[in-house]
Amino acid sequence: QMQVVESGGGLVQAGGFLRLSCTASGLTFDDYAMVWFRQAPGKAREGVSCISRSGGTTLYDELVLGRFTISSDNAKNTLYLQMNSLKPEDTAMYYCAAALAQYYSHHYCPLADDQYDYWGQGILVTVSS
Repeated sequence: QMQVVESGGGLVQAGGFLRLSCTASGLTFDDYAMVWFRQAPGKAREGVSCISRSGGTTLYDELVLGRFTISSDNAKNTLYLQMNSLKPEDTAMYYCAAALAQYYSHHYCPLADDQYDYWGQGILVTVSS
């Protein structure tokens, strides 16, 4: 059974940092592109950052570029999101998701949510001003 579980969220002051983790079971990271999405209250879900199954390609939304860093440890089936210089507007539920990319390029890394097959329950990040 495939399962994706996020951890590491919480409350932090503006300018602070957090590291989110996402552990997947029942799948092999080498076959999946991984992504972080977020959804703020009253807003649409948006792609934050993705990483290709090889780890060689990463993409970021322009709102987090230079502040957030995505990485993965394929041996541990774990995805990370290091979030620095956090702003109140980063407050949202953050979701980890996996897209089967076995038959795609090693660089496949979409930020569109309809490309993803398996989702975590989400974890709350709150940034106070």
